[in-house]
Amino acid sequence: MAPTLLITGASQGSGKATALLFARQGYDVVLAARQADRLEVVAQEIENLGRSALAVSTDVGNIEQVQTLVNKALENFGNIDVLINNAGICLTAPMERTSLSDWQQIMDTNFWGYVYTINAILPHFLERNTGTIVNVGSFGGKMPLPQMTAYCASKYAITGLTETLRLELAPKGIDVSAVHPGVINSDFMERAMFRGKDEAEIESRRQQIKKVLESSWVSKPEDIANAIWDAVKNKRSEVVVGPTFLATEVYRLFPGFMHWVMTQNAK
Repeated sequence: MAPTLLITGASQGSGKATALLFARQGYDVVLAARQADRLEVVAQEIENLGRSALAVSTDVGNIEQVQTLVNKALENFGNIDVLINNAGICLTAPMERTSLSDWQQIMDTNFWGYVYTINAILPHFLERNTGTIVNVGSFGGKMPLPQMTAYCASKYAITGLTETLRLELAPKGIDVSAVHPGVINSDFMERAMFRGKDEAEIESRRQQIKKVLESSWVSKPEDIANAIWDAVKNKRSEVVVGPTFLATEVYRLFPGFMHWVMTQNAK
């Protein structure tokens, strides 16, 4: 019987690249995302590779939909071997322009979406005394980023969730890993949200991010997919992807200096 992967945020970008990579490595794949039409395209690509795929349209911020997702996965394949929490959204905004509904939306997807899937699948992993959980975080969960308080709060929460859960589940045969990408040159702008005092400021923030995405040092979806595969195959506790590893290490060693640098850039 082939191993089975369940991955959220699987309809595009690094989620799609990861699903296809695992299929090429012999995995059957359960795909979750909100856009059913895009999911079906990915499912067909996986089946063209000779593997089985199940596409389940899911809003990971909805606990009932997540439970349905896991139930369908188990009914269809019997077992789930790897869970990859990958769904996420980005918000660039100063704190005073971040509404409570913005906070609710970003935490529902970036934090509670991970908690819901883990809560739903954990009994299955505990019963089998095996399983792997990979939480895709961000370098914004390893160091603060200016004008991204809500986003970083959600990703720091994932870092804490992952590191603590690893301690708890390791004695029970369950591996827990974190993969922290930097900026990803894919469909980022489609899922990014921007806030400001007026449309001019919002557009300025949008153009700043677009300029960053054109830089040569940003990661590609395939880079994230390879990092996730490395984490699963080699039981890595954490992988920071690409050149952002240097930034997170400098912040870890010299937080005061990095704080000064980012404060200057935030002015």
